[in-house]
Amino acid sequence: MELPAWVWVLTIAALAAVVVVDLTLAIRNPHRPGMHEAALWSSVYIAAALVFGGVMFLTQGSTYGGEFLAGFLTEKALSVDNLFVFLLIIQAFRVPDPLQSRVLLVGIVLSIVLRSVFIAIGAIMIERFSWVFLIFGAILIWTAWGLLRGSGEEESYEPNRFMRWAQRRLRVLPDYHGGRLMARFDGKRYVTPLFLAMLAIGSTDILFALDSIPAIFGLTQEPYLVWTATIFALFGLRQLYFLLAALLRHLHFLALGLAAILGWIGVKLIINGLAANQLSFINAGRPLHIPHIPTWLSLGFIAAVLSAVVLANWVMLRRQGRTWADLFAESTATPATAAAGKQ
Repeated sequence: MELPAWVWVLTIAALAAVVVVDLTLAIRNPHRPGMHEAALWSSVYIAAALVFGGVMFLTQGSTYGGEFLAGFLTEKALSVDNLFVFLLIIQAFRVPDPLQSRVLLVGIVLSIVLRSVFIAIGAIMIERFSWVFLIFGAILIWTAWGLLRGSGEEESYEPNRFMRWAQRRLRVLPDYHGGRLMARFDGKRYVTPLFLAMLAIGSTDILFALDSIPAIFGLTQEPYLVWTATIFALFGLRQLYFLLAALLRHLHFLALGLAAILGWIGVKLIINGLAANQLSFINAGRPLHIPHIPTWLSLGFIAAVLSAVVLANWVMLRRQGRTWADLFAESTATPATAAAGKQ
């Protein structure tokens, strides 16, 4: 894609403005969005991504439009999986409801920054070294295998090495002190659990990016599409979290679906790497003639897998005599109401 500089400037300015507005609203009015508010804003952000994809179809053709849509769907699915980890962190640190939105927004902003940096590095490496495709493909296949191995296990939050080091070195207060990150006690400066929760989400963002960036580069190598698909997938995650909070623990088969998608993209990356081979120990440094996986096939596969995950969960709920609406109702019920409903 050959785009003039003003397109990049306008896109960055518009998407940055969305981040600033969302950040401002979260700081000025910290609250837990209701189901209606969360559903409305989640729909707005998804609709905006689809409109942008339509613009790509009309102005750049079906190939680039399909690459954007495939990238967006894959990144959105990975983001939902990331939300489950955010849920575990928020529960582990017992973040109060009014402060959860702020913690999530910090995590999302860090995700945008880290992914933007990794995208720039990845684009430069791919342009210069075709063997990077092989490394990215191996990362995704290994990640897919890890998802398959752990798909049946009960997940819980386990602090990584950085968080264990931080919790040992930092003085931490037992309560949140009204949402402050730091506070003084007995003449010494302490951090609050809110600071640790933000630190935990920020440190996991780095690991998320290691899966996310190779996945999107497996679907398109156009930096503009890689960046916009990734950013659009991250938009609305704060609202989507509250919308899906009641469903995340009931969402089965997502790990299996992601394993299938990441495995598919990993194979596609390895095929791309071998087709542009520059390694002397493979086929004497000559490219291998391997059939290319077209964008429409990848898009169809990703859509089919995600549809199968949704359908399988719907069938499971139906067999239990429940619906999605029941789960939403449970998430908004007060303890007294929930107890009465169980009697």
